[in-house]
This record gives sequence, C-alpha cells and structure tokens, in this order.
Amino acid sequence: MIELRTPAQIEQMRPAGRFVADVLSALAEKAAVGVNLLDLDALAHDMIRERGAESCYIDYHPSFGASPFGKVLCTSVNDAVLHGLPHDYRLQDGDLLSVDFAANVDGWVADSALSVVVGTPRPEDVELIDVTTRALEAAIAAAQPGNRLGDISAAIGDVARTAGLGINLQFGGHGVGRTMHGEPHVPNDGRPGRGLKLRPGLVLALEPWFLQTTDEIYTDADGWTLRSKDGSRGAHMEHTVAITADGPLVLTERAS
Repeated sequence: MIELRTPAQIEQMRPAGRFVADVLSALAEKAAVGVNLLDLDALAHDMIRERGAESCYIDYHPSFGASPFGKVLCTSVNDAVLHGLPHDYRLQDGDLLSVDFAANVDGWVADSALSVVVGTPRPEDVELIDVTTRALEAAIAAAQPGNRLGDISAAIGDVARTAGLGINLQFGGHGVGRTMHGEPHVPNDGRPGRGLKLRPGLVLALEPWFLQTTDEIYTDADGWTLRSKDGSRGAHMEHTVAITADGPLVLTERAS
C-alpha cells in the first residue's frame, strides 16, 4: 500500500533524515587507509545508541538474505555494490567504498547511501561516483508533484546511458516512512510519463547504483553482499526525498 504523509508528518521525519545524514558524514570522515569495516559499523552503532535511535538492519531478513543481517551498516568495497556485510577487512589505498545506512528515529525511518574513494583515487572511480551522483540529482529534480514515477526512473537511466553504463533493475528505490522498505518500487530506468502520479506526501528513497563495465551481479558467499560478475567496481548514492507541493525536499541532505 502506498501511503502519503501530511506536511506535519514530513516535518516529523526531519530528525531521522538529519541523523542518517550525520552518521554518513561521520563515516565518510572516518573511512581511511587501515580502518576496519567493523570499526565503521561500531561507530554507527555507537551513534545509534547515543541518539536513542533504532537500527533498520540488524534484524532485517528479507527473502533474498541468507540470515538476519546482524550489522547496522552496509559496507560495499570495490566490486561489491549493495548490501555489503561488514567483516574483518582493513581499507586499502584506492578502495572504492559504498556505505548504506537507515535508522528509525521516533518512529520514522530515513535511508541514505554514499560512495567515497579511500586514499589515492583512480580516475575511473571518481567518474563513476560522479555519474551516480548526477543520476541521483536528476532523480530528485524529477520528483515533482504532477510528474510520474517513470519520470524519476527515466532521469536516472538517461544519465547512466549517456555515460555508457549498464543498468540493473533488480534493486532500486522504494517508499520509506514507518518502515525502511515500502511501496512503490522505483526502478533505476523507465519511461517518462508512465506509472504512478507523484503527489505531495509521497516519500521515496531514491538510489541509483551502477557498475563500471557490467549490469550483472551475484551474491557473495556471506549470503548478502552483491558483487559485479566481471569484477568491475560499483558506486551507490541514495537520499530520502519527500515530494511536497513546493517540490522535492531532501530529508537526508548532508552538510557541505
């Protein structure tokens, strides 16, 4: 069921968005050569406890997961792009790290992700992150009342195709509110003018993700981490966005 939020409820979602944004900013600052993925997860866990928030991931066990997730972050490195299960790995110079985080604050959920290069960047990784960022910006710009869901999807797909990237439709954006994942599903490609009409009160997690030279993925032996089939690297960007009468409101916008 697709739920629309009142203006007052969207205001109530702001603290969750700010908290998720603050956690991701702290993690991006912490990520450095030699830092263990488990240290990043512990930092997020500490921030959750200090804020009195709740993790959306620890007990998360959808049909595609091998077991309850058990951590509070998704940390995907290099050829991993989604659902990366934090494990005993120290970041190395040049790693491409994607971090996805969702939390519940006072009964409302926000969800966001970012990708960063650790240490010395490869030009192709910087370009991939830039394309993924531009796809998210295009998606947000298309999240206008009166548009259609397909306009958002098409905006993402257009950026990817212009950059020569493939597009995987197995995982994409989604509704968010009282729970982390709700209707509607937002594919990362589509046809403009098609699908659900966007109305004020709809809150969406928009999340383009791309791989450098493929659109095919497989599940790692850990039962969660999704990796590219050809070993190429991936990037993932996500914001929680409320559609209002005045246009899109990014609830998880990070301080610059």
